[in-house]
Amino acid sequence: MSNPHDAVPAAAPVSEAGDASAEEALAAVERQLSMLWRRARSVSQELSRRVHPEMEPAAYGLLSVLRTRGPIRLTELASSIGVGKPSVSRQVAFLEGLGLVAKEADPLDGRAQAISLTAKGEEKMHLVQDARREVFRERLAEWPTGELEAFARYMAKLNASYERDGFPRDEVL
Repeated sequence: MSNPHDAVPAAAPVSEAGDASAEEALAAVERQLSMLWRRARSVSQELSRRVHPEMEPAAYGLLSVLRTRGPIRLTELASSIGVGKPSVSRQVAFLEGLGLVAKEADPLDGRAQAISLTAKGEEKMHLVQDARREVFRERLAEWPTGELEAFARYMAKLNASYERDGFPRDEVL
């Protein structure tokens, strides 16, 4: 995809507009995103339970990153999801105990360890992510392709705006 800022028509920034309709539009976006985040957390909880009944959604998020990026150091993994190393270390130990991830010497630095999905972890994530895609397919089946493409561009633009605050650029899942 091209630069997300180029993909959406330009408009006056809300901070410069300052009118009541802009404030109402921002409030509506905030409400809708809050609702989406609550529902996404619920779906994430359900999907994590499909991997293992005791799995927390945070651990599912780690598996998703590992599936996308491949072997990665603990510090990079923590940074990619925006949580501390102790929390990630605890989740990795849990996932390792389930046989879903493995630690191996980092080929670039033998003192460090890279974490990767095991064959079992890859199989579980394949099944669960297929189920996640099916949920999207069901929710968005009636949307015209043009609306889906526009929605993707707007979401990309919103997500790119967070990079200015130091959030890492996410890889495509």
